[in-house]
Amino acid sequence: MTLSLEILDRLIGFETISARSNLDLIAYVEEFLVTRQFRVHRIADLTDDKAGLYAEMGPGGAGGVLLSAHSDVVPVTGQHWTRPPFKLTRDGDLLFGRGTTDMKGFLAEMLAAADTASRRTLTAPLKLLISYDEEIGCVGIARMRDRLTPLLGTPRLAIVGEPTEMQVAIGHKGKRAYRAEITGQAGHSALAPNYISALQLAVDLVLDLRALQADLKQNGARDAGYDIPYSTVHAGKMISGTALNIVPEWAELVFEIRHLAEDDPDLLERRIAKAAAELTAPLAGAGAIALHPLAAYPGLATPATGDATRQVQGWSGGKTCKVAFGTEGGVLAEMGIPTVVCGPGSMERQGHKADEHISCAQLAACATLLANALDTLQ
Repeated sequence: MTLSLEILDRLIGFETISARSNLDLIAYVEEFLVTRQFRVHRIADLTDDKAGLYAEMGPGGAGGVLLSAHSDVVPVTGQHWTRPPFKLTRDGDLLFGRGTTDMKGFLAEMLAAADTASRRTLTAPLKLLISYDEEIGCVGIARMRDRLTPLLGTPRLAIVGEPTEMQVAIGHKGKRAYRAEITGQAGHSALAPNYISALQLAVDLVLDLRALQADLKQNGARDAGYDIPYSTVHAGKMISGTALNIVPEWAELVFEIRHLAEDDPDLLERRIAKAAAELTAPLAGAGAIALHPLAAYPGLATPATGDATRQVQGWSGGKTCKVAFGTEGGVLAEMGIPTVVCGPGSMERQGHKADEHISCAQLAACATLLANALDTLQ
């Protein structure tokens, strides 16, 4: 594991939280792969301060295995770390640093596997994908998609290395996130009944979202493979008001839907839009609710008995499962690639937390998975 730990040390040192550029990390990976004779394509973001990367080795075209990771990490602001977050620190079997679990540990093993592949003659291609801005709603891969499609061909399968403790995740919910912009009328609070409070409208919309959630729990689709076996609606942030004695004329509500494959997100969106329209219809233009999409990604539903699932289970020894968090796997599956999620570490116990860490044992298990995958490409 010497090489993968050296790589992980470098990767943790890049402060690639989503609000910052990832170009230094991409340049490091690009040089690493080019020197090993990979065919490398940088896919720049429109903002010019982010980029993704696609690389391959072996015969071009269809087939082969795609390994996929994102380069960004969540912030450390407000968390109490006892170790430097952007410096790899070892304590026995544990390796500490932001991104060790989510998901630079897998990326390090992916690059170490690329190093091994560079010394072999492959009869089927090894394909590598590194994205950006995954943590803010799989935004980067959505922007890369049109330019990525002709490069990818049709891999036999894809492994997205999000932390699953090396179990083979074959499903997760899709997500849609929205910002509701709510307008009303300003006025003196002593005369509040004479005005339309944007804050009150926002609260009424939250109540409608709660009603939709209750209906989905009672009557919506169910999948016992998930901790929460039904689609969920969550209001996460509300902003409004400037002073107690002023009726608020503006409010903002941010909310999301996390939906099972069986629940149509377009239909759920229309139900929310209808509820918003019904709230404002009696107001004769004095109040309004505008819904603005923020992010979206599809769910993942890979057959438990499919070839991709069985092959990755054979390589990893892991059982199948479904995960609560979203991944880029749904996007890859939507592109026609049989996809599973399998990687080292635990999202529940380690991901997004202070003193994020991963065990060397989990990294070794990941290295075994990728070594087995490489053996099928010779």
